[in-house]
Amino acid sequence: MAQCGQTQTAVITVKKALEHLGRHFSAYMKPDSITMTTLSGLCKQDVVCIFGTGDYGRSLGLRLLQAGYEVVYGSRDPKNSALLPKGAKVMTHEEAAQTARVIFVAVHREHYDFLTSLSLALEGKVLVDISNNLSRGLYPQSNAEYLSTLVPGAVVVKAFNTISAWALQSGGLDANRQVLICGNNPDAKQAVVDIAHSLGLTALDRGSLRAASELEDIPLQLFPMWRLPFRIAVGLLAVFFIYVLIHDVIYKWVMEKKDISFRIMVSLANKAFPMVALVMLALCYLPGIMAAFLQLYNGTKYRRFPNWLDRWMLCRKQLGLLALAFAFLHVLYTFAIPIRYYVYHRRVTFTSTIIKENKTYEFENIMAWRSDSYLAMGMLGFALFVLLGITSLPSVSNSLNWREFSCIQSKLGHLTLLLCTAHAFLYGWDKFLKASSYKWWMPPGYMVSLVVPCVVLVLKLFLITPCMDRTITRIRQGWERSAKAGMPHKEERSSQPLIL
Repeated sequence: MAQCGQTQTAVITVKKALEHLGRHFSAYMKPDSITMTTLSGLCKQDVVCIFGTGDYGRSLGLRLLQAGYEVVYGSRDPKNSALLPKGAKVMTHEEAAQTARVIFVAVHREHYDFLTSLSLALEGKVLVDISNNLSRGLYPQSNAEYLSTLVPGAVVVKAFNTISAWALQSGGLDANRQVLICGNNPDAKQAVVDIAHSLGLTALDRGSLRAASELEDIPLQLFPMWRLPFRIAVGLLAVFFIYVLIHDVIYKWVMEKKDISFRIMVSLANKAFPMVALVMLALCYLPGIMAAFLQLYNGTKYRRFPNWLDRWMLCRKQLGLLALAFAFLHVLYTFAIPIRYYVYHRRVTFTSTIIKENKTYEFENIMAWRSDSYLAMGMLGFALFVLLGITSLPSVSNSLNWREFSCIQSKLGHLTLLLCTAHAFLYGWDKFLKASSYKWWMPPGYMVSLVVPCVVLVLKLFLITPCMDRTITRIRQGWERSAKAGMPHKEERSSQPLIL
């Protein structure tokens, strides 16, 4: 009994000590600590109505329920509600419209006609049009504007049409999180903005309802910023591949009657890919250099660049990512070289020939330096190339300030171009001195690919000299050269912002 009493006393002492420790710890909790609560303890949101029980309506309703809203569906067949999220109510359209102020119209434009019979029930309601069309220019006016003419007593807001059902289901973590909104009533737009924020999404006001047609065209666009870079990539690949095909394969067949067409699949491709990658990397930095020279010539930053230069500068990110893709292909093809039958046959033939003729393959120190330097420049350049590609991702670039981002993309970018250019020079070594390298007066392919990178590096070297760099910095800070004869006046400025 005495031992039992001692045990109880010890347990009570431990409990008191733990309670004291808990109070002591809570006193030093950080002010930004979050108190965990159960879902039932959350403040319940307003009622939201959804017209339409399709995929999008179900996904939107599920997200609204998770955010604490009470969801009411308006359906033409309320009894058929087996697929709707648990916790939602289903009524007729007229009954559902009377329960909420904000109504999401998740039906196609072709089925808007039933809304005219609900004009009285929809009086003063906020109708959120989330519809899109199958193609651009399908109707003379936007779906949202058409909806506002059908139900003139309601306030129509265009929103959520750029957010897919999959994005709603994934919580916006792996998809687009931005909701574009337009409408004529500020209070109605604010109500939709509040709903978007409660779903963990960001909202961007695009103006009046006249912008609805622009918002409806956004989901129909197919890689608008990638079209020009893709065409450049395809054009360069075609030109370089045909060039090395003529230089290496066709020349051998015409002049020596030797068929080496088997090299098309790997050897020629592995020549064309790095050439395209190097030129496209240089094309990422060439427009910035051209813009700097234009600003030096104009003596101001307030003059508009030519349209083609503006478009070129806006697609530099896509050019760089495509260049990185070709660099990856070059690396993969290089890894496949040792296991090729052609390479294996040459190695065996060369080894057996040396053995039969009892020759010794002398070690050349210069060639060892050349091969190691060639590989080192390539590996370092590719590593920095990958770093540039990673920092161009929105999730990474958004975590960097402007100075960090510009340092990586500009300074490390030009260093990457320098290393890759050195890699190409070391690959060619002294081939440009040999007459046998010029077939049909055509220089080797690597020499052709070095033209643009060398021009970019030379011009950049000129711009970073102290006198030029100081002048460009002053111009970009707002300094303007005094007007001279033949120079543009301040009245000829353009208000269009310039991107460098």
